[in-house]
Amino acid sequence: MSPVASEGGHRFDEMKVMKLPIPDYIQNIAPYVPGKPIEELEREYGISDSVKLASNENPLGPSPKAIAALDRALARLHRYPDGAGYELVERLASHLKVTAREIVLGNGSDDLLGMLARVLLKPGDEVVVPDPSFLMYTIVAQSAGATPVKVPLKQLCIDLDGMLERIGPRTRMVFVCNPNNPTGTVAGRQAFESFLAAVPPHVLVVVDEAYFEFVRDRNAVSGLNYLKAEQTVVTLRTFSKAYGLAGLRVGYGVMPVPLAGYLNRVRMPFNVNSLAQAAAVAALDDVDFLKHTLDTVHQGLDFLYRELGRRGFQAFPSEANFLLIDVQRPADDLFERMLRQGVIVRSMRAYGYPQYIRLSVGRPEDNQRFLTALDRACAPGAQVQ
Repeated sequence: MSPVASEGGHRFDEMKVMKLPIPDYIQNIAPYVPGKPIEELEREYGISDSVKLASNENPLGPSPKAIAALDRALARLHRYPDGAGYELVERLASHLKVTAREIVLGNGSDDLLGMLARVLLKPGDEVVVPDPSFLMYTIVAQSAGATPVKVPLKQLCIDLDGMLERIGPRTRMVFVCNPNNPTGTVAGRQAFESFLAAVPPHVLVVVDEAYFEFVRDRNAVSGLNYLKAEQTVVTLRTFSKAYGLAGLRVGYGVMPVPLAGYLNRVRMPFNVNSLAQAAAVAALDDVDFLKHTLDTVHQGLDFLYRELGRRGFQAFPSEANFLLIDVQRPADDLFERMLRQGVIVRSMRAYGYPQYIRLSVGRPEDNQRFLTALDRACAPGAQVQ
């Protein structure tokens, strides 16, 4: 039965036993759809030994030191975590050369997005977001009753000038995903500083640097360099990508102390569990593993650029651990053909690129397996079962 309007402009579903009034702005949220777990896809398609290159995960897994730290922490699971995350915050402060009071921990960087929305947004506000980019920016804005104002990319790059033009009196927040997901492009220092100088003081600039460890472009901007700027800047980072801890969900934000204080007022108690804290501290200290990860990804990117170019596909330059590829055919169809060979990629149709896929860089053997499956899927008259 369709939803029915109730008093106050709210609506509810008559099929529910408890007819709760759900605000329209919540009902209108399109849920975030993550990539399916590899186990589910194998069951669904009757395949085994598949390789997942769809979710931008670390192909090497977690740091061995992080695994050892998890083992040591298991005996303390009957105790609540350190609610302030003291050891992790102190290590991060030293690593980033900021103060502990400027750091807020989150259950992944998504958690920080939610905190920012709860602190700063209310119904009727606007949030400027690049399009396409990380879908959670739109969702957290809508969850607070704010309106996402989407600004199309320009040649796959975030259009900072275009975003400035869309900032108005109701704008409270603007997102810069750097490197941008799904394109892998970065903002340059000069362009960002011109943008920042023109942003009105009532607007928060959020720089999401989930993939920043992978950046090779020395001209790429980092939000951390503007922590003391006149314009308020928040930088978000995560342990899910380069540090290989996606399953534990631990991220952090770096921001001026007063804003950090407000986020800590709305932060859920014990939002970062004890295992995540222990593993993150160990992963941060394992510089050799991080270097191995970066070398693997960068060598994989260069290999894939070369091999895809030989096959006539355009792989766009990326500063992240993934790359966007124009496959010159319906991406959904190619996704299915690859999947039946046990290779999982991400179709970009939902992002507005119906002939593009996004590919996470894997281990050398994973990258080669992707190319072999791609050749079979794109062969004339191919019927991949």
